[in-house]
Amino acid sequence: MEILNDNVILDICNKLNIKEEQAKSVLEMLKEEKTVAFIARYRKEMTGGLDEEQIRLIEDEYNYGVSLNKKKEDVIRLIEEKGLLTEDLKNEILAQTKLIDIEDLYRPYKEKKKTKATEAIALGLEPLADIMLKLWQKGDKIEIASKYITDKVKSVEEAITQAKYIVAEKISDVALYRKHIRDAALKYGTISTTKKKNDKDIEEKYKNYYDSTEFVSRIKPHRILAIDRAEDEDVISVSVNLQPERDVEYLKYKVIKNRDSIFKEELSDAIIDSYKRLIAPSISREIRAILTEKAQEQAIHIFSLNLKNLLLQAPMKGHVVLGVDPAFRTGCKLAVISKESQVLEIGVIYPNEKAKGATVNEATLAKSKKTLIDFIKKYNVEIIAIGNGTASRETESFIAEVIKENKFTCKYVIVSEAGASVYSASKLAIEEFPDLSVEQRSAISIARRIQDPLAELVKIDPKSIGVGQYQHDVAQNKLNKSLDDVVVDAVNKVGVNLNTASISLLSYVSGLTKAVSKNIISYREENGRFNSREELKNVSKLGPKTYEQCVGFLRIIDGKNPFDMTPIHPESYDKALKLLDLMNMNISDLGTDEMKDAVIALDRSEAKAKLDIDMYTLNDILEAFIEPLRDIRDDYQGLKLRDDIMHFEDIKIGDELDGTVRNVVDFGAFVDCGVKYDGLIHISKMSNNKINHPSDILSVGDSVHVYVIDIDYDKHKLGLSLMKN
Repeated sequence: MEILNDNVILDICNKLNIKEEQAKSVLEMLKEEKTVAFIARYRKEMTGGLDEEQIRLIEDEYNYGVSLNKKKEDVIRLIEEKGLLTEDLKNEILAQTKLIDIEDLYRPYKEKKKTKATEAIALGLEPLADIMLKLWQKGDKIEIASKYITDKVKSVEEAITQAKYIVAEKISDVALYRKHIRDAALKYGTISTTKKKNDKDIEEKYKNYYDSTEFVSRIKPHRILAIDRAEDEDVISVSVNLQPERDVEYLKYKVIKNRDSIFKEELSDAIIDSYKRLIAPSISREIRAILTEKAQEQAIHIFSLNLKNLLLQAPMKGHVVLGVDPAFRTGCKLAVISKESQVLEIGVIYPNEKAKGATVNEATLAKSKKTLIDFIKKYNVEIIAIGNGTASRETESFIAEVIKENKFTCKYVIVSEAGASVYSASKLAIEEFPDLSVEQRSAISIARRIQDPLAELVKIDPKSIGVGQYQHDVAQNKLNKSLDDVVVDAVNKVGVNLNTASISLLSYVSGLTKAVSKNIISYREENGRFNSREELKNVSKLGPKTYEQCVGFLRIIDGKNPFDMTPIHPESYDKALKLLDLMNMNISDLGTDEMKDAVIALDRSEAKAKLDIDMYTLNDILEAFIEPLRDIRDDYQGLKLRDDIMHFEDIKIGDELDGTVRNVVDFGAFVDCGVKYDGLIHISKMSNNKINHPSDILSVGDSVHVYVIDIDYDKHKLGLSLMKN
């Protein structure tokens, strides 16, 4: 980031409604390569308490403003080099706030490729075009045009025709006209789709778009992405419909101000040509681009929101979990995971032969039951996590039967195994479990992702987790950045146990690279557990700058200094100790009821003055005093445990079901109700009040009570509602 531009900063402040010192502080710290997570958590006094999203918005707006200014400078320079820059034009360019408007102003001065107009200009007919545009009232147009007959321009008619091409292009290049027509199209235009002959949409995925027309201003973002995909797959034709009659009348009003012009008829022809051949197609393309960009932004936003809620699901810590990767022929792989997420035993059972139509092998079935019973009893399994892939429901039936027959107290839960196979075959998984098969690693991942969803899911590419919509149709660089930001925010908000964290988890911590994360793991393996944050300074390539950025997010449980298990940054330890003295408390009192009472009784304004500390840091320290090990994920919902089973065929309209939200999209939310197939709550069935988006009401991981309103047994479709009829 270069020297800060005060004009851009002022624009940001006005747009985001923040103070100038807030924006400047954020940008200066970013310039110093401080991370967003660090700035948001430990520099609140400088930002006025801005969160990660606001900080990134400031950065994005600043970068856009800098790009905008650079574009203005380039355009002004290029026009000036042609000797065509006026003070009014310069001021008009400088006043623009959008790149597209700057492009409109530059359009008349750009070097053009070969067009009808450039060919006519080469024939020397631009003066005739200018005469037409000057709206001459006197003279004979035939006589005027005849002056331009040459060996290349054979007749008056040809001269006028060629001149009209120049007029048409000049009209299409006027920024004012283009903006007016574009704005009108965004408000009143429509987008139409038509099914192509001999299309290959055999499954009729795009049936809703075979013959449809919607207003540009009202069409939903997910429909735009579906239209774009259907067009790419050569299923439909798409057209943006402007308002030709109104637009042409507007152009005539602006261009033919003198109705007595001798070239009135020629100008009218040129306007119609300009609109049909140049303006309308160009504006239509721009509208499509605008719609697609907005739709992609929305898709990325929803994907990011879903990912955040998935990563921040409440962990089920302190439970022995049996992970099950279901399958038919190859058997269900089992992995028993300790309360500390260590692998205790690996196994396999074959309970699903009958479901595949094979000969029932009672001996194999009995052996599978015995293996499962032995695992549950031997390790006191409390939760069984079943992957939701192939053979999931058949395996669920088997496990539910075993639990019931043996009166076990353990529960089971169906877990989304999206991405588990990706992780299981990855280099990371191979390094972690080199002697295990892909399916065995997958069973481990399924179990661990309920114990600590964040710690396990960070090992997987976010795009493979299965909570997006049209993710392959959006700009991948923007999607990757947005999802990466979500993971970084989640990891740093929760904090990381320095003595148990994997390389994957550490590499998302503020300031840590993958290389430094590997060095932390190597140091831990060579020297044993970290007993203090101070020891991080001994890690190779972890310098003072990195230490400052990462240390507050790394926790040490049962270390030498109790502050090391809290979010308090070491730079504030001295102030924290003085605060304890002021409260007549001891560091050993962290998290006790006595500490909570002392915090409530404290006069914070007096403490702020005595300690010379800002109120943001003071409040954060006091919060850590009360709950030193607080996990923000405790505020989020966890997975719903079950010990019974329900079949899709048993459901009837009017039934009430409990389920878990698996995905939220623009048009609704998909819910797992434990019946093999996810049901859909359409946005219209979420509330009696108008809502803008399903995410206003539901999040991934939410537990919901729903009502069955529609069933298609053949297509396995389940319509749900949050409202009782």
